[in-house]
Amino acid sequence: MHDPDLMTRLLDAAKLHVPFDGWSEATLNAAASEADIDPGLVAAICPRGAVDLALAYHEAGDHAMLARLEAADLGDMRFRDRIAFAVRARLEAVEDKELVRRGMTLFSLPIYAADGARAVWQTCDRIWLALGDTSDDVNWYTKRATLSGVYGTTVLYWLGDTSENSARTWEFLDRRIEDVMQIEKFKAQARDNRLMSGLMAGPFSFLNKIRAPQAGATTGMPGRWNRPT
Repeated sequence: MHDPDLMTRLLDAAKLHVPFDGWSEATLNAAASEADIDPGLVAAICPRGAVDLALAYHEAGDHAMLARLEAADLGDMRFRDRIAFAVRARLEAVEDKELVRRGMTLFSLPIYAADGARAVWQTCDRIWLALGDTSDDVNWYTKRATLSGVYGTTVLYWLGDTSENSARTWEFLDRRIEDVMQIEKFKAQARDNRLMSGLMAGPFSFLNKIRAPQAGATTGMPGRWNRPT
């Protein structure tokens, strides 16, 4: 198991170099030298090099968000406002936008695109779990996929936002969540409509066989399929 203190030291040293050298091997080596961490230990905690350092930075932001969510009183908020609060808490955990911008540059490379997508998915999964999601069917996937889209577009907008306290970003975020809520409203109306629900029952019955990932699964595949009995 990796020493979290070593990674924290490495990240703290790296943040000064990322705006100039990106999440690169040059940054990793400079950070290791400044933090006085043996190269062997660096290789142990970042076996794939700088990409592991970038992923560790993203995960640290997730944990900062979760700590803020745990400390907040969300009881009186509408659910849509809880989601907005969580996304905002995640972005406000970033001390320098350039660290995220450089991360997006790294994860836009084909070799690391899957890592970037997985990191965003994990952020959205953590948000849903923190907000009490217990879905175990196809909704587990649609919730996270939808929030990933909202989160990704909001990050892009936020990176270019120069308004005071990112006010325009939070307005943009509210509009994206409103769009999603309209889709959910339409889906609910379709389910309540006998004609529509009947037409959809046949073609989409396979969705009832989809299940969320199970704890302890060893297949490496997301979710599972229940064969028709």
